[in-house]
Amino acid sequence: MRKPVIAGNWKLFKKSSEAVDLVMGLAPLVKATAGVEIIVAPVFTVLTTVKQALAGSNIMLAAQDCFWEEEGAFTGEISPGMLADAGCSHVIIGHSERRQYFGETDATVNRKIKAALTAELSVLFCIGETLAERESEKTFEILRTQVTDGLAGLTKEQLGNIIVAYEPVWAIGTGKTATDEQAQEAHTFIRRLVAELFDHPTADAIRILYGGSVKPENIKGLMAQTDIDGALVGGASLKADSFAALVNFGK
Repeated sequence: MRKPVIAGNWKLFKKSSEAVDLVMGLAPLVKATAGVEIIVAPVFTVLTTVKQALAGSNIMLAAQDCFWEEEGAFTGEISPGMLADAGCSHVIIGHSERRQYFGETDATVNRKIKAALTAELSVLFCIGETLAERESEKTFEILRTQVTDGLAGLTKEQLGNIIVAYEPVWAIGTGKTATDEQAQEAHTFIRRLVAELFDHPTADAIRILYGGSVKPENIKGLMAQTDIDGALVGGASLKADSFAALVNFGK
């Protein structure tokens, strides 16, 4: 059985005191939750502070991005080793906003994934099509390219530290959510593709999250799907009660 993952991507929100208030409010609401991996991803500047606030809790820490070099003359970048040093166990790579606004490509995603794995970080690997691509019936073509190029050169053993996050770009922050059936269809395709690229045991084991306007109102329907193993959450992760409701979806 694949252990569900509920991860909160805080994006560009929450200064230090706000971040601490959020996790201090969240921790008691999910402390009794077993069988779910819980992850929060704050901005770089509050990672260490949030890590300290999470001490003794069952919540893990992720960063929202990283660079592919460990050190050097790369002004403004953060290396995977620095994230690990700050207390991160995970890092988000390839989020659609990084692709859309900051020139992220499948090639740079691949370099970042390899660097993160070398630093012994687990990776939340984001993929997903735009509305235009879906309307042009290119969803599976786009997913095939993103998965194939993003995971190029990795071993099946390394995939044990990869969590795929399928986020249709048209559903992120729009209030639109893929139907349960649309999400399941994409997840099934991704899992079959992993089997094709690696093998069936690897595909059966890899966890694939859904992201895109996930809310307490739609989490149960999504989690009832065979190939959906959790959620990468945006807006609903910014309040303790709504994120806790997602974490506690099975109760």
